[in-house]
Amino acid sequence: MAAFLKLFLLYFVSICFIISRCFGGDPYVNFQFVYSYKTLSPLGVPQQVIVVNDQFPGPLVEVVTNYNVVVDVKNKLDENLLVNWNGIQMRDDPWQDGVHGTNCAIPPKANFTYRFQVKDQIGSFFYHPSINFQRASGGFGPFIIGNRSIIPLPFPKPDADIVLMIGDWYTRDHKALRADLSAGKDLGMPDGVLINGKGPYQYNTTLVPDGIEYESIQVEPGKTYRFRVHHIGISTSLNFRIQDHNLNLVETEGYYTSQTNYSNFDIHVGQSYSFLVTMDQNASSDYYIVASARFQNESQWEQVTGVAILHYSNSQGKAAGPLPDPPNDFYDKTWSMNQARSVRQNGSASGARPNPQGSFHYGNINVTQTYIFQTLPPTTIRGKRGATLNGISFVNPATPILLADWKNVKGDYKLDFPSKPLTGHPRLDSSIIDGTFKGFAEIVFQNNDTVMQTFHLDGFSFYVVGMDYGVWTEDRRGSYNKWDAIYRCTVQVFPGAWTAVLVYLDNPGTWNIRTENLDRWYLGQETYIKLVNHEDKGTQYAAPDNVRFCGALANLQKENSASSINRNMKLLVILLSVVFIALVDLR
Repeated sequence: MAAFLKLFLLYFVSICFIISRCFGGDPYVNFQFVYSYKTLSPLGVPQQVIVVNDQFPGPLVEVVTNYNVVVDVKNKLDENLLVNWNGIQMRDDPWQDGVHGTNCAIPPKANFTYRFQVKDQIGSFFYHPSINFQRASGGFGPFIIGNRSIIPLPFPKPDADIVLMIGDWYTRDHKALRADLSAGKDLGMPDGVLINGKGPYQYNTTLVPDGIEYESIQVEPGKTYRFRVHHIGISTSLNFRIQDHNLNLVETEGYYTSQTNYSNFDIHVGQSYSFLVTMDQNASSDYYIVASARFQNESQWEQVTGVAILHYSNSQGKAAGPLPDPPNDFYDKTWSMNQARSVRQNGSASGARPNPQGSFHYGNINVTQTYIFQTLPPTTIRGKRGATLNGISFVNPATPILLADWKNVKGDYKLDFPSKPLTGHPRLDSSIIDGTFKGFAEIVFQNNDTVMQTFHLDGFSFYVVGMDYGVWTEDRRGSYNKWDAIYRCTVQVFPGAWTAVLVYLDNPGTWNIRTENLDRWYLGQETYIKLVNHEDKGTQYAAPDNVRFCGALANLQKENSASSINRNMKLLVILLSVVFIALVDLR
């Protein structure tokens, strides 16, 4: 009997090891996403929209710090697909990042299962398609990471969460839009702004036609709600406001902010914010929720306005009259920048861990490397239109960088991305940054383009220490905020201005640096930074057993067709066989 118990224990431990789910440890949550097309009319014009599980926007992913997330993605589109998890850091595991430079795409009719841990993170994020300009047709959804029960919120618990996904929108689908870009054309003015996949409430019969479905948010008087607002649009900055209600900013992209009230707030492409909003009005009527275009000619862009309704349960009538005013700053280009500077960290609040957010004294750390990334208006490169960083328009290698390194594919990319702008003619290249693991980097985004841009870094968050108009020079470091700069992953860079960030490069892997403006991103305004822990290369996760192959390694894909579940089942059968034979011998 003792021998039998030992064998049974061995069998049980083996099972736990194989499926990585033993008693204790961090929980697993499973999701299934089916990406497909659906004909919808968000602005009153029928068009092909990308839906997830037949929903637009896609379903909410809601987890808790350190949960293990498993998302099986089925591609029912007619073209390749990758899903990126904007702001999820994928600690030590760039294989799950879902961008072109590190992952092979999911072909039509195929699936891929993403498996990652939301290690030491909290906050408001989103997922989205990262290739083929698909985000312009949908495929996005919210991703919320809640605090563990042992970590208190730095504000009274809200009565409920309300997610708003806002963004500029065209009635042409992503294929038509990318065809225009490939032909050297500008996209032109958007056809409108969507809020949660719906068009504007008919606040004006001239601007908004009949029959458009709009979003209505139901609330109770006296209660406080956490509005998680994500800008998942294409290229237009938006001003967000709720008629007669204050917006108390409390969090952005996984970091608690010092609490500040705003009457309206500028949100740029790819950014996420949390506001506490208290229902403290008399509800004589419904109230407007507005997201309107910024930094444009307002009389010409009046149609580029999203309008939803805030409906109190005791409301006495429909919203009517003019929308609440946007910022009156046409002659004051510093207003929006000063608002951005006012977003500071809450240094005493605990985030994903019990220690205060402000306990990492970033201002006392010596910078080990500086990168100046300059952007210019798109230009013609080898007969085609391209957008550049430091004079290079990025070309995604046929074999993703992680695969090329793993299988020793040579010549697929180069580790020679310049740390400052190149002189001479722009070029097409697969050039990436040879970063220093655990270096403390200063990155300056110099926007010499004519449009507002936002930049994002996968795998990390960074401290936004400075921004100003003009050309950055070394003496501008004297103006840096070295005490309570906000820590986030997507930052705006005003046209004719610069933004400086500091980042601790402690996440091994290859990580995407990109503009979030979809038109510029599609035209090549991105690169990657490669970080290798030479002292312990085992810190970066190995390739998952369901890794897809492409490019120079496409012939290996058949050998990898068995899913991890099938492999684990085979191992289970072997183990069961061993146990059965051993039991027979005991008898």
